[in-house]
Amino acid sequence: MKRIVTFGEIMMRLNPEGYGRFVQADRFEASYAGGEANVAVSLANYGNDAAFCTKVPAHEIGQCAVNALRHFGVDTSSMVRGGPRLGVYFVEKGASQRGGKVIYDRANSAIALAKREDFDWNAILAGADWFHWTGITPALGGELPEIVLDALKKCREKGITVSCDLNYRGKLWTREKAGEVMSRLIPYVDVCIGNEEDAADVFGIHAEDSDVSTGRLNQEGYISVAKQICKRFGCKKVAITLRGSLSASDNNWAGMLYDGEKAYFSKNYLIHIVDRVGGGDSFGGGLIHALLKEWQPQQVIEFAAAASCLKQTIEHDFNLVSEAEALTLAGGNASGRVQR
Repeated sequence: MKRIVTFGEIMMRLNPEGYGRFVQADRFEASYAGGEANVAVSLANYGNDAAFCTKVPAHEIGQCAVNALRHFGVDTSSMVRGGPRLGVYFVEKGASQRGGKVIYDRANSAIALAKREDFDWNAILAGADWFHWTGITPALGGELPEIVLDALKKCREKGITVSCDLNYRGKLWTREKAGEVMSRLIPYVDVCIGNEEDAADVFGIHAEDSDVSTGRLNQEGYISVAKQICKRFGCKKVAITLRGSLSASDNNWAGMLYDGEKAYFSKNYLIHIVDRVGGGDSFGGGLIHALLKEWQPQQVIEFAAAASCLKQTIEHDFNLVSEAEALTLAGGNASGRVQR
């Protein structure tokens, strides 16, 4: 069994019930999630030895976050305890022509205030085959860019494969700061994951003749983005999610994998969305699982796209589908009929 370690922030997610707006809510549903934690849950559900590393408070709310991961079989033994608070984010789901909204309340969270000495990467990465992080983590500031770099150098020393989802968040840092920091970190990455907006915002690499706001996507433009990332940073593979937003409720969804020589595109899915938050993370989890299984490139990207399609039909951030369910959809069974 392959061992994957992911590193980042886990937060409490609060959202109004159903499709209610923030200003309508007199109660909020609570769940726990974060980019790298979401990936760990996906990988655990597929039967992998998945571990998540972060820093959370030593009080009961911190324990709730730990318990949420343990519930799905994620190894939490390397999570550091301490710090003042758990980060929080609020989600208002969109519908039809009304877009969704996310509001962060994560300043001075335990992980944002973490120190380099909190993490013994030699011990955390012992026995690991894969390490995954996202651009959200260094964006939290403090010592996190250096903490991530420490982990990446240890991975290089140990021969551990590294993946990164660019995940640019404009509410956390500027494009200029993101480009500066990520340009120092991405050369340690073997598999780079993102979308056309991430590549443009972080590195100024644009997919020509594409416009996500109108749903127009140009395959050649995405191939060019992947080639430029590989050439500039030495990544071995680049995976890109292709989302065409018809409305907040209905999206076209597909993926592309570039293996350094050839680009492979998945089939397209028209998704009627239940909850799109975590969709990119479920794509990353599916991609990592399929690559670790050493499937052929076309099967890899079909699995990743199918897994993330299914996630967007599930409430909250975690992708709660099995390998068999994702393979069934990837194989062409998209009827959605009741399984008896």
